Amino acid sequence: MTVSPAVVVSMPFLAADGPSIQLGLLTAIARQHGLAARALHANLDFAARIGPDYYRLLAEHRGRQLGDWLFSVAAFGAAAPDPDGKLTAVLGEELSYLDSPGQSAADRLLLTRERDVPAFLDALADELAGVRVVCFSSTFQQNTASFALARLLKQRDPGVVTVFGGANFDGEMGLELVRSVEWVDFAVLGEGDVAFPRLLDALVCGADPDGIPGVARRVGDEVVAVPAEAPHDRLDDLPVPDYDEYFERAARLGLPTGHVAIPFESARGCWWGAKHHCTFCGLNGTTMRFRAKSPSRVLAELDRQARRYRSFRFDAVDNILDPGYLGRLLPSLAGPGRDYEIFYEVKANLNRAQLKLLAQAGVTRLQPGLESLSSAVLRLMDKGVRAAQNVNLLRWARYYGIAVAWNILWGFPGETAGEYAAQAAVVPHLHHLQPPAGANRLWLERFSPLFTQPGRFPLKSRRPEPSYRYVYPATTDIGRIAYFFDYEPEHELPPEVYTPLRDAVAAWSAAWQADPLPALVYRSAPGLLRIHDGRQPGRHGTHTFHDALAAIYLACVDRPRTAVAVHRELGLPVRVSAVEDAFRRFAERGLMFLDGNLALSLALPATPGR
Repeated sequence: MTVSPAVVVSMPFLAADGPSIQLGLLTAIARQHGLAARALHANLDFAARIGPDYYRLLAEHRGRQLGDWLFSVAAFGAAAPDPDGKLTAVLGEELSYLDSPGQSAADRLLLTRERDVPAFLDALADELAGVRVVCFSSTFQQNTASFALARLLKQRDPGVVTVFGGANFDGEMGLELVRSVEWVDFAVLGEGDVAFPRLLDALVCGADPDGIPGVARRVGDEVVAVPAEAPHDRLDDLPVPDYDEYFERAARLGLPTGHVAIPFESARGCWWGAKHHCTFCGLNGTTMRFRAKSPSRVLAELDRQARRYRSFRFDAVDNILDPGYLGRLLPSLAGPGRDYEIFYEVKANLNRAQLKLLAQAGVTRLQPGLESLSSAVLRLMDKGVRAAQNVNLLRWARYYGIAVAWNILWGFPGETAGEYAAQAAVVPHLHHLQPPAGANRLWLERFSPLFTQPGRFPLKSRRPEPSYRYVYPATTDIGRIAYFFDYEPEHELPPEVYTPLRDAVAAWSAAWQADPLPALVYRSAPGLLRIHDGRQPGRHGTHTFHDALAAIYLACVDRPRTAVAVHRELGLPVRVSAVEDAFRRFAERGLMFLDGNLALSLALPATPGR
């Protein structure tokens, strides 16, 4: 049987300010296997239709299923659970960030659902007329937009074959969606590097697709799924992602592409999570095993993509930086001939020298997964770092000009009120460092140990985040398809415990709106240390220390140190207790961060970039 080339589609609400690595890679893999497939960044069409700023607000939203709700009626028709828009009333003031001049968020959302969604879907269906295999990549809130288009395509042409995959189809989520959504013909469960081209080849050639590892389908009332093979570990064999369609489509729609960061993948899985899965993290699902590309392959890919798309900005989609890259990849990026701007996710135990190397290599943005300023809470998270290491990363990232994306989380079983009071008390001393984007209760995510290990983390209750009920019909088991859950830990702390920390973080963020930014810097000479304190508006001051006190402070500048280590290094003619007393006095002035037996000086060198 001859069919039209396959199309791989990315629907709302994938962010529109960069191409989809899923589409770029899957279409390149298909062509590597001699199969005709093209990408379609349909999310760009919706962004152009409703406006990029409005679209960005919807795409950045997590937890509440607002984006999926917008497409629910189009996806499920009469079975949609909220045709009257009750969710907007339930969320109420929570939606105020979507208000526009002369229009409430609720009215804006209802108009989008009733006017823009049908027009958008009709235009896409016209564009895809004649295509025989339509594939959807779905992560976070891309499900119902994908289902809605699949439904419309099948209404127009029942012969269209639909294939679904992506993070939303991992594990039992994919099996339940195959069972309950009739517009889903096939689903690739887990990574698609091998399963997707095999399935596509069978569909294009008219062969029987049964028996392909990692593929699920509905046969009668049953879901038949073949177990997936081991995750692909030869990442160097993968083709370079093709983003041509994204840039061509964005240009045709009049969307700006001048500052687009090119997504690239240098590793998969999480080497830390494979040993100690962070208790709240639901990323990776069934594919935690860490694998990385060779440094030479990463360099070649970045160089090729820079020339091809005339961009020097890159975003790594890796969950964590391969430690081996510190010695083998980053020095090459830091060398002559390359001047890239790169984003990476990293573990927070990086030292000063490593952060300097990252900066020299062009890493201008980091997401280090700090999550707390309390070592006790970090132990509950299984983060494998102490609070002093988190603060030290913030210090040297600020010094070397690296922006840090991070949040403070709470709501962990076993935490105590004192740990949050202590964090609130220390925050004013950190105003010269980059603040977190927010401080909030954590979401309970599927695949996280908090979710999968109830014996280790007993919860009084656990239920899908309530907005799912306004999206999916009664025929779908929401408990099996939800990724975000509400929960109540045993012995939960009252909400007012966290209020001082939330307020302190808000003041910290406000301080970073000032000009100049808060600062805490020092200059030194033998036997002399002078610290300029400009962390609080209108309260600038200078601290001067001499001889032993100056030496003790400077000994804790590069990294957190113990009193025993400082005493030994300096050979001081006093007891270790005198060093500990000096630590306490520095901390009382807000000049030092104390973390159990560790002390970290908070001031940064006044001379930049050394």
